[in-house]
Amino acid sequence: MPDVETTPKGGKLVRDRIPQIIRNDGAEPVTYIAGPEEYRARLRAKLSEEVAEFLEADDASAPGELADVAEVLLALAADLGISPERLEAIRVAKAGERGGFAGRIVWTGNR
Repeated sequence: MPDVETTPKGGKLVRDRIPQIIRNDGAEPVTYIAGPEEYRARLRAKLSEEVAEFLEADDASAPGELADVAEVLLALAADLGISPERLEAIRVAKAGERGGFAGRIVWTGNR
């Protein structure tokens, strides 16, 4: 069982099944469980990492990268105590107030 830590160390946040996948491949992963503050910081870093991967992706791999971004978003929401349903309700409310992006509108300033 991994140790519980609260101080940042090397490494990166990985999906829950990654240690078992590594074991199945014949290696023994070295892991620990992040404390609450470190977990939130690592989720934020993971979001940046996943967004960067999405931005670099070609059209064929973009859907998978976008799914990774969504997974991190849902984990961040859960860490903040926000259910997926509540997050969607917030998104819908903001879209109702300000609109979405389907119109492809580009703002270039005011006159």
